[in-house]
Amino acid sequence: MSYQQFAYLYDELMKEAPYDQWVQFVKEKLANCNNLGFSSTTSQLRLLDVACGTGELSVRFAKEGFQVTGVDLSEDMLAVAQAKAAANGIEIPFYQQNMAELEGLGQFDVVGIFCDSLNYLETEEQVKDTFLHVAEHLKSGGLFIFDVHSIYKMTKVFIRQTFALSDEPISYIWNSFPGEYENSVEHELSFFVLDESSGKYDRYDELHFQRTFSLEQYSSWLMEAGFELLDINADFEHIAPHAQSERIFFVSVKK
Repeated sequence: MSYQQFAYLYDELMKEAPYDQWVQFVKEKLANCNNLGFSSTTSQLRLLDVACGTGELSVRFAKEGFQVTGVDLSEDMLAVAQAKAAANGIEIPFYQQNMAELEGLGQFDVVGIFCDSLNYLETEEQVKDTFLHVAEHLKSGGLFIFDVHSIYKMTKVFIRQTFALSDEPISYIWNSFPGEYENSVEHELSFFVLDESSGKYDRYDELHFQRTFSLEQYSSWLMEAGFELLDINADFEHIAPHAQSERIFFVSVKK
């Protein structure tokens, strides 16, 4: 399966994802940071959407008034994102870059890495490099917000579990296995997509890797990259993580 096919498939599979909650979370954090010089409106704020994928969040942020730039590793995902922005009458510049090697994109008020995209980095060095390159693209006092899967979700919710969906246009079987590294997982996915012309299903297979780290490690790497940690929250709520939190949000400011 080409990645462009998977990009369109991804949108269908993720249509129930809580994208608006990500947008609302960012807006609420900005509202709580008026003391850092952020205004009550977003119309003048430049936001870099790292690992933007098919542009679902980029478009939503732009509709909220942010001046959005998107960046992603996949050329095909970016093609979908560009078409989506155009269909919504929005101009968003999109660039193809690795998040661990960001360069030349300008200075931003906010940088976000959402939808647990950071978990797709394999090594500690890649995460630390990403933080350093994000810092280079943030204005002094700018916010860096990202979310990751918790260790609990990796080890208790994903590993050795099977998930399945049986639907008319798309069905899938999703098996998760322990990865090579501590707190990592390999997702083995088989998709069955209806070919309306023939009435038969085509099968596509994908293998995805994710890895996470402790709150202490992420916090330490942020400080090493020149950030001050403002908040660690859980599951879209402005509360501290607990033992069974699944999605962890880090909010930091560039010193």
